[in-house]
Amino acid sequence: MSPVRLRALYLALAAFVVLLDQATKKMVQAWVPLHDRIVVIPGFFDITHVENTGAAFGLFAGATSPYRPLLLNTVAFAVFLFVLVYAFRSPVHWKRLQLALAGILGGAIGNLIDRVGAGAVTDFLRIHAADRWEWPSFNVADSAITVGVVLLALDIWRNPEGEETKPES
Repeated sequence: MSPVRLRALYLALAAFVVLLDQATKKMVQAWVPLHDRIVVIPGFFDITHVENTGAAFGLFAGATSPYRPLLLNTVAFAVFLFVLVYAFRSPVHWKRLQLALAGILGGAIGNLIDRVGAGAVTDFLRIHAADRWEWPSFNVADSAITVGVVLLALDIWRNPEGEETKPES
């Protein structure tokens, strides 16, 4: 596949993440009242509608500074720009790296749309163990970012020197 088509494919993947993220958030906002939940797997997985005004996993949600939204939006936009530039400067045939960056890019855009548009990110996926242990609620964008970071770590581990490798056929 040509480099231009590969780049377009990675950008299409990032766009798909954004569209899936925004569609699922809109469905949750329309069908699940704020703070209500739908039990999917009893004692393990729920759809729970929450609005996160903080950063990842609700960090800084309780902060009262009037500059919090500006700071969070600036950081989110900076991450978006950094990932975009890094993706375009990295070899297009480094598939794992490009897939990782596409996931991170799509997730960052999805959450940035919420943060800028509504001042909060809609989270709705809740994993817990019989209400004794709970992972903070998250969304499709957060999932894409997490998978992207894992792929990025794997890429760094497998290619620590960032050496040019032959493209796979």
